[in-house]
Order: sequence, then C-alpha cells, then structure tokens
Amino acid sequence: MIAPTLYFDLASPYAYLAVARAASGLGLTPALEPILLGAMFQWRGHGSWAHTPTRAAHMAEIEARARRYGLPAIVWPGEWPGNSLAAMRAAVWAAELGRVGAFAQAVYRAQFVEGRSLSEAGLLAACAEAAGLPSDELTVAIARPEIKLRLREATAAAWAAGVRGVPTLAVGGALFYGDDQLEHAAAQWRGGD
Repeated sequence: MIAPTLYFDLASPYAYLAVARAASGLGLTPALEPILLGAMFQWRGHGSWAHTPTRAAHMAEIEARARRYGLPAIVWPGEWPGNSLAAMRAAVWAAELGRVGAFAQAVYRAQFVEGRSLSEAGLLAACAEAAGLPSDELTVAIARPEIKLRLREATAAAWAAGVRGVPTLAVGGALFYGDDQLEHAAAQWRGGD
C-alpha cells in the first residue's frame, strides 16, 4: 500500500493538529502535501468558518482538542487567519529540499503556540532557518515560476482526487477529512484495506 499523504495549508489550525500528531497516530510519518486552501474555497463556493458566526465555537473546539491531544495551549495570532499564499509557496520549496515536515512544524508552532501572524515580517525566514533551510534563499525561491506552478498543480490534483479541505489524509483510495479522523485513517492503514 502506498504511504499515506496528508494534505495541509499552513493557515489551518485543524491541519496543525493533524500534522502535529500524524506520525504518532499512524506509526509512520505521512507524506506532507502543501495545497492552497484559498483556491479550494473558490472552487467549492464558500470560504472559511473563521469568517462566520461559528468562529468562536470552532476556536474553542480547537483549543479543547489541543489540550486533549497533549499539545501546547493554542495562542491565536492577532491577524488570523492570514493569507497563506507565500507560506504555502515556501512549503513547496521546503518540500523540494526535503524539509517540508520541519518547516510546517516551525510555522505551526510560530502561529498557534507563539501567536505570531503569517504576515509578520521575517516569520517565514525564521521558520525556514529553524527547519534547517537556507533562509537567505526564501524570497527568491517563492517567487520562482516553477514553485508557483507546483503549488497550483498540487492543489488542482488534490481537488481532482476529491480533497475539499484540510487536513485531509489519503490512505489507499480513501480520504479522511479532519484532524478528528486520524484514528480512522490509522485503522485503515494498519488494516491495509
């Protein structure tokens, strides 16, 4: 069976919860696939719950899940949700260099543990450095046409495969949407069916 793939966007706190515990839940580190959730919002015809009356309830649920999972307390950035386009291009670059997991963890920690905004000057470079990436190359890398194209293509391929949001974990031919589906995905992975 092909190793599981976890689709994520760095602006998503639910994806943070999934990425933070995917390896322990599955018993192996899934392939992390950066996709742009904003594009999916357009394709599916509605945006984030973060801009609806259910915002406070979702935030409280995320905080409760983090506690239940034994993760650090959530500290919400003042400007959340932020535009994740540059961050997701940086994630594609990190994947190109074999460091997407470390980069994603660094960005999620900065946002949801330290309460820093994706739009904060220097945040992505600091996270790249923390992930062992050449941070001085970040600005040029995320402006490269091939990085932009890879993100567009990965997002379109995920959509074509049935992914409609993040986090989504692909195990075999099945898709598990939501960090709360990790245990179901792990059972499918262990069962091999």
